[in-house]
Amino acid sequence: QVQLVESGGGLVQPGGSLRLSCVASGTINSINVMGWYRQAPGKQRELVAHITRLGTVTYTDSVKGRFTISRDNAKNTVYLQMNSLKPEDTAVYYCKAESYRGTYNWGQGTQVTVSS
Repeated sequence: QVQLVESGGGLVQPGGSLRLSCVASGTINSINVMGWYRQAPGKQRELVAHITRLGTVTYTDSVKGRFTISRDNAKNTVYLQMNSLKPEDTAVYYCKAESYRGTYNWGQGTQVTVSS
């Protein structure tokens, strides 16, 4: 089993930046992909970005050029650097860890609010 703890959310003005962190514990050697998803009120949870253990990254189109995902395997941590934030980025952001077998675990979520 893998446990995930997110941090770094908060309130920021449009155009500002935030950095989210997600620390994994438990059976961490089973983790292949780590990623960030978000869910806005009344909307489905959607992929923001994910990164494989070897460093292959994928971004959803709406965050390309603004968000950067990175991973420190030694610290069992995945980061999401969010720049040029927009009001439409407001959501609860969840960390997800997917094993090589295809099983996955979610963090508890961290709120990101972009508002003036």
